[in-house]
Amino acid sequence: MEKINYSLKEGIAQITMDDGKANSMNWIFFEEMGKSLDQAENDGAKVLVIKGRPGFFSGGLDLKLLTTLSASEMGDLATTFARTMLRVFSFPVPTIAASTGHAVAGGAMLAFACDRRFAIDGPYRIQMNETLIGINLPHWMFLIASSAIPSRWRNQALLHARAYNPNEALERGILDAVAKDTDSLAEQVKIVTEELLSLNLPAYAGSKKNFRQSEIEHVLDLLKKDLSGLS
Repeated sequence: MEKINYSLKEGIAQITMDDGKANSMNWIFFEEMGKSLDQAENDGAKVLVIKGRPGFFSGGLDLKLLTTLSASEMGDLATTFARTMLRVFSFPVPTIAASTGHAVAGGAMLAFACDRRFAIDGPYRIQMNETLIGINLPHWMFLIASSAIPSRWRNQALLHARAYNPNEALERGILDAVAKDTDSLAEQVKIVTEELLSLNLPAYAGSKKNFRQSEIEHVLDLLKKDLSGLS
C-alpha cells in the first residue's frame, strides 16, 4: 500500500500522506516522499502542496521502528530524515503545508519546512515533543523551525515542548490561517496558490538557494559530526 500519493494539475503538485494511521515516517515513507519530490521537479511544478489524511498531518518518526535499529541504522535514518526535511525546506518552488490534523515532532517539522502553513481547526496538536521523550533537537531542526516560529515563542515551542492547538499556533504566527473544515482549507490553499503562481520561478529558486543553502550545508556538516561516533 502506498503511504504517499502524488498528483499534478495545472502546474500544482500535490503530495498527500495517508497510511491509514498517523502518517508515521519510516523507510517507506522517506522513499515515497523522495520519489514524489523528484516527480514534482521533473514535472516542472510551479507550486507544491503537502497535505495529510483526516485527523493527521503526520505524527513524525515511527517510534516502533526506532526501537529495532542498530546504532549505524539509526544514523542512516537520522541522515535520511534530515535530508528529506531540508530538501522540502530548500525546494525550488513555493511550498504549502495543508495540515489536516495532528502535526507532531517530525510532522510539525515537515509543516515548518514549507513556505506557508494552513491547518484545520479542531482538537489537534502542533508540537515539537522531542525534549519530553528524551531526544536532543539537532541543529538542522532549529534552522527549519526558526524560519517558521517567531523568536518570541521558540523557547516555548522547541525547548519546552509546548503543544499548541491550531488557533494557538495561529496567534503565535506559526500558521498563516486556520480553516473551519476541509472545504475551507482547500479554498485557503487555492487562494494562496494562485498568488504564488505569479512568482518568477527562476528568481524564486535562486533567491531561496542564496537565502538558505549555506546554512543547510553547515547543519548537514554538523549532523555528520554528531553521527560520526555511531557504529
